[in-house]
Amino acid sequence: MEERISPLRKRMIEDMNIRGMGDKAQKAHIRAVKNFAAFLGRSPDTATPDDLRAYQLHMTETGVTPSTFNARIMALRFLFGTTCKKAEMHEHMQFRRQPRRLPVVLGLEDISEILAAAPSYG
Repeated sequence: MEERISPLRKRMIEDMNIRGMGDKAQKAHIRAVKNFAAFLGRSPDTATPDDLRAYQLHMTETGVTPSTFNARIMALRFLFGTTCKKAEMHEHMQFRRQPRRLPVVLGLEDISEILAAAPSYG
């Protein structure tokens, strides 16, 4: 059975097509908005700033990774800013910092082993 598409989702898909968004990005945005709607229990276009705050707290408390958190926020920014024309909602959406990973630094012994294993030409 085919899934019914709500007018809001149809408009969002049209907006994404206008901007030339790829299939994977579109599916990710739709999935993120579906997740938000499931959290809300109603249509996402009825959300308030308090709803957005509660959703962001929910994602943080349930251990959503920073990259997933930020991808969902990008989708909601698109939904509210472009599709719903509620750009004022942007100020209620915060991105999470990505933890910086330090590079692996080889010790002097490791470097010596690598150089010793390399063939010499000359």
